[in-house]
Amino acid sequence: MMTTPSTSLRTASSAEATALHREIHEQPKVLAKLLSEGWPTVCEVAQRIAAFGPVWVNIVARGTSDNAARYAQYLFGVNNQLGVALAAPSLCTLYNTAPRLKEALTIGVSQSGQSPDVVSVIEAARKQGGLTLAISNDPDSPLARAAHLCIELNAGCEQSVAATKTYTTELLAFAMLSAAMTGHGEQREALLTVPNAVESTIAACSTTMGNATHYGHVRRLVVVGRGFNFATAHEIALKLKETSYVLAEPYSSADLLHGPVALIERDFPVMLVAPSGRGHDSVVELLDVAEQRGARTIAISDVPAVLERADLGLAMPKGIPEWLSPICAVVPGQLFAETLSTSKGINPDKPRGLSKVTLTR
Repeated sequence: MMTTPSTSLRTASSAEATALHREIHEQPKVLAKLLSEGWPTVCEVAQRIAAFGPVWVNIVARGTSDNAARYAQYLFGVNNQLGVALAAPSLCTLYNTAPRLKEALTIGVSQSGQSPDVVSVIEAARKQGGLTLAISNDPDSPLARAAHLCIELNAGCEQSVAATKTYTTELLAFAMLSAAMTGHGEQREALLTVPNAVESTIAACSTTMGNATHYGHVRRLVVVGRGFNFATAHEIALKLKETSYVLAEPYSSADLLHGPVALIERDFPVMLVAPSGRGHDSVVELLDVAEQRGARTIAISDVPAVLERADLGLAMPKGIPEWLSPICAVVPGQLFAETLSTSKGINPDKPRGLSKVTLTR
């Protein structure tokens, strides 16, 4: 007798046919390539930055790249003791008034390097005499041409509208730059473990991701992170919005307690990004709140006790330092968004109303 494939098998098959699926699984390879081929350029950039001696760092980006900038706020703050501000490009494009950037390192982050508002901040900083750096997948883009320096992501063509491998290579580029600026050998060694850690994360999640289809009816949820992984919460929420049309709101665990925690009720989905590190305990405390209120919990963690308590545990490998954990922690969120979208019959490669390159002013 002919049998009908199960829903989970149909979902897996349709997911594997997408560019999003392929590009998520390409991440270990492109991260390894950036580490091997990009290190000399990153070291040269670090030397130029040291010679310039910036007082602070100004980062300009949009969308996914803005989430990479959030990571850099914590990275440069913790590892390099530099204050980091996220630029408001509208100051340049709408109000024709740039802040004083002469003493700043201004970094433009964009996968395509095309958006005029991001380029405008780099141009303003360079005109004032500040040092400018582009981080982009296109070294010939307007952004790269406008900046003094450029770190190429070398991620290859990304076909899916939802960015995955260009996001994790942006994170890695920031991490490599921070490590080169400190000159700490142990940080360099830690960077080399990242591709295998991401590959292990993909493998671990492949055994549990079928359970993500149980959330196919979800219309809203919150994603919670803290510290380095505040950026991860933002990026996962963005992926869910653009691929699955879920109203996903990102929060710091501290900010969630200042009012929005009132949202949490029975069956309300709460995703917790809780790798080991200083941000861990604050996020895990919300498991108590969620359990008391009968919420449904999804946990991304390397701590077995946390994974066991959650309704859906998405495992990361142990041993990855907290400052590098966002490169791994975002991957279960990418896979969750991919699985959710295909289970709902949505093509994650072509979200409605979106294009790969968005030009804003």
